[in-house]
Amino acid sequence: MIKGTRSLKGFMIGLLVIAMLAVTACGNDAKQGSGDGKAKTDFVVGYLNVMDDAQAMLAYEANLYEKHGLNVKMQQFKSGTDLIKAMVGKQVDAGVLGFTNAVSWASKGAGVKVVGGAQLGFHSVLVKDGSPIAKVEDLKGKKLASQGQGSTADIVLNGVVLKEAGLTSKDLQMVYVDPGQAIQSLASGAVDAAFVFEPYDSIATHTLGAKQIYEVGKVWPFPCMVVITTEDNLKNKREAVNQLLDAQKEAIEMLQQDPKKSAGLIMKHFVDSDTMTSHHGGTVESVDVIKQAIETQVFNWDITPDQVTRMQEISDMMKEQGVLEKDVKVADIIDLSWQDQMKK
Repeated sequence: MIKGTRSLKGFMIGLLVIAMLAVTACGNDAKQGSGDGKAKTDFVVGYLNVMDDAQAMLAYEANLYEKHGLNVKMQQFKSGTDLIKAMVGKQVDAGVLGFTNAVSWASKGAGVKVVGGAQLGFHSVLVKDGSPIAKVEDLKGKKLASQGQGSTADIVLNGVVLKEAGLTSKDLQMVYVDPGQAIQSLASGAVDAAFVFEPYDSIATHTLGAKQIYEVGKVWPFPCMVVITTEDNLKNKREAVNQLLDAQKEAIEMLQQDPKKSAGLIMKHFVDSDTMTSHHGGTVESVDVIKQAIETQVFNWDITPDQVTRMQEISDMMKEQGVLEKDVKVADIIDLSWQDQMKK
């Protein structure tokens, strides 16, 4: 059970369980038919256990995939790289993951396509309460925990966050870990700051008293997570892909319109306790923490022309940072047929 505590030891134990949940599949088994008598198409959906993938989880937990004619098996991955490898290897039909994964694999000739929107990037820099670090510039020479090199977070950290502050990763002591470990390291004092996304931001601010000094979504909003599938699936399973997108569109609308109900349905993916003890003492309902994490996000089922432009900027950053060996024209890896149909 994840329960908050006033002691650092208890908080560390809670974060350890969060980290374990982040790499342990939740609800992987396909649900049974809804009883409407119609045959449902088997479809494997890959996801990451982060708030950025809330619509993928919610569509499953709220039975929206079934509603739209799919018999979905959810498969959790530790990273977008692992997920897209499985997709290219035909072990997964589609997934919600970082846009940069599509760019990386497209540059290698893999037949992948971005077919829908999911979430705009909201990555924040956190420090412990009372830390002398007040702005990004103060990170020079400090230890910063962030996701691995080449990840979406790493690309944006280098190309936007540090660049705007006149810094590079070489000016800091980088510690590359998953977000749960990043917060654990911040709590123990092993690092001076952490660059994370939700719900780790909200959990840390409530239980650790962490302070946010920068939020990339407020300064440079970008399409972080998207729905990706393969060209083969678009050719042979187009209807199923569209049904997936229909279900996730409805899930996004539910996240926007009823974040409390949505939080109750997906909470088990992130915490294993109904309450947490706040750093001020007393308790806070876990569902309220997850609700807050949902409300800080911008979920979007469509992809706008401005977002395509921003995607191209990120692709160019990847080339500049040496993540890509050659330029990638983002427009070539996007298929908005379903979206165009929705807007008619």
